[in-house]
Amino acid sequence: MALKMKELMLATGESKSTILYYVKEGLLPQPQKPKPNVHLYDESAVDIIRFIKYLQHNFSYSISEIKAIFAENNFRSGESFEMMVNALELISGAKENRWYSREDFLEVAELSESELAHYVKKGLLFERAKGFSAKELEVVEILKRAKALGLDGSLLDHYVQAAQTLAREEFAMGAKMMKANPDAHTQHYELFFDLLLTLKPYLCNMHTVREYQKQYQEEK
Repeated sequence: MALKMKELMLATGESKSTILYYVKEGLLPQPQKPKPNVHLYDESAVDIIRFIKYLQHNFSYSISEIKAIFAENNFRSGESFEMMVNALELISGAKENRWYSREDFLEVAELSESELAHYVKKGLLFERAKGFSAKELEVVEILKRAKALGLDGSLLDHYVQAAQTLAREEFAMGAKMMKANPDAHTQHYELFFDLLLTLKPYLCNMHTVREYQKQYQEEK
């Protein structure tokens, strides 16, 4: 179903100037123009605009950052769960504005090839499509400090095992969610990202805080 500009404005709560700006920036497809002064927008524009607003309000993304996500992911409302997973990877690393080739990363991180291979094999570091980002560099520094202080490596192994278990459950949940209600594309994206990027870290951190408080009170 095609929507006139006024209908699209009512459905999304966005102004005409904002919608035209999204079209100009390539975030929305060009409207059909069956008659002079009549512009008809595909109904998918509603989901796309809602997703743009979600990224801006929940993750403070700029238009240029959203354009990068759309460009690399060919975002279109209604596509598969695989597209949603790809978008998650881009959102997780989209604000990393510095990327390193494998060779450069080894030099900057002051790692040997064998050390890097060890971390990658254990699931503590990941080489992504663009190589290694500033986030991987930050993780390396944490791993080095943990090693220097003699931290028991079993804790890191437990992190990886827990992450892998959660990842399998999250994938199953996401796939089931998309299959059960394939028409609610934007809602799926928003819930999926909120669960993984907001709720999961919150629960992990708060349970850690509560456990520390509990152990502290028991020792008093």
